[in-house]
Amino acid sequence: MIKVSEEAKRKISTLMSEEGFNPVADYVRVGVKSGGCSGLSYELNFDKSQEEGDKIFEDNDVKIVVDKRSVLYLAGTILEYSGGLNGKGFVFNNPNAQRTCGCGESFSL
Repeated sequence: MIKVSEEAKRKISTLMSEEGFNPVADYVRVGVKSGGCSGLSYELNFDKSQEEGDKIFEDNDVKIVVDKRSVLYLAGTILEYSGGLNGKGFVFNNPNAQRTCGCGESFSL
């Protein structure tokens, strides 16, 4: 469902530890919400629990929860991390996105 690159895994682990989450037991919550310059935008947070209806995935030792409304939008997405000079941060490479904005934080289908 959602793949996690090695660089994103390292950054997630570091950030979770810094924010009081356990990278082995807790979750990365990924979702889609209305908004952004292309119509839909990504959400990424840490969570200690799952909610009713959540789908749980695991890739590269990262546990990911996605609300059922966002699952179809995110199928096949690769979560990457870019910490270079452009300072992008987390990047969602979503094969379902037909159009993205310049910053890569929003998309449309």
